[in-house]
Amino acid sequence: MRHLKSFVFVLVTLFSTVALAAEQKIAVVDLGAAIFSSEVAKARQNELRAESDFASLQAKYDSTTADIQALQKDAEANRMTWSEEQVESFQKKMEYLRADLELLQRKLQSEVRSLQNNIVNELRPKALEALQEIVKDEGITLLFRSDAVLVAQPDMDITAKLTDRLNKKTQ
Repeated sequence: MRHLKSFVFVLVTLFSTVALAAEQKIAVVDLGAAIFSSEVAKARQNELRAESDFASLQAKYDSTTADIQALQKDAEANRMTWSEEQVESFQKKMEYLRADLELLQRKLQSEVRSLQNNIVNELRPKALEALQEIVKDEGITLLFRSDAVLVAQPDMDITAKLTDRLNKKTQ
């Protein structure tokens, strides 16, 4: 009899848990994607690309990349006829160009990271406010970061809704 009561209790608890889970609304969101898909973020990115310092760095990077490719083509075509001095000269030029390229790449990445941090600092409060509004409006009871979820139905992802709401808040 005692086991029967325990079994009934477990069944009732299980069914009530399943019923509660059915009433829950679960969603996933990618806050970063919503922020960086917003119109403000896109405008800030375009502003950075248009800045003369950044454009100059990008042009130097592109030019150095083209120089490396030209040297490599030249080496492929003529290396068999080069003297030892020419091979050493080629290797030295390539080392210098690669070092220049790495430095330019680090500078560009630093500029991009700085911009990303500024965008996040600017938009995060409004994005979180918009997210709270969506959670309340849609009756979401459980919200996950999309990178923490292995599988979710596309209709559970509210990232696009968050981007739209954030765009409205920042107009």
